[in-house]
Amino acid sequence: MIIPVRCFSCGGLIAHKWEEFQDKKQAGIEVMTALDEVGIDRYCCRRMFVSHIGLIEEVAPFSTSRQ
Repeated sequence: MIIPVRCFSCGGLIAHKWEEFQDKKQAGIEVMTALDEVGIDRYCCRRMFVSHIGLIEEVAPFSTSRQ
């Protein structure tokens, strides 16, 4: 699914940093370094980024309205 707007544990805003994190990861930067550069410092917020599984492509076909 889509990355949550806030961290489940601390409530910190994290969603606005997701694209920057993905860009750094695609550029070949190590995950730990990318999280540091993006500014994700708390363990709980780092968990949200590291454990996220993007399933939006699999779920999207089932979200059409029924008529």
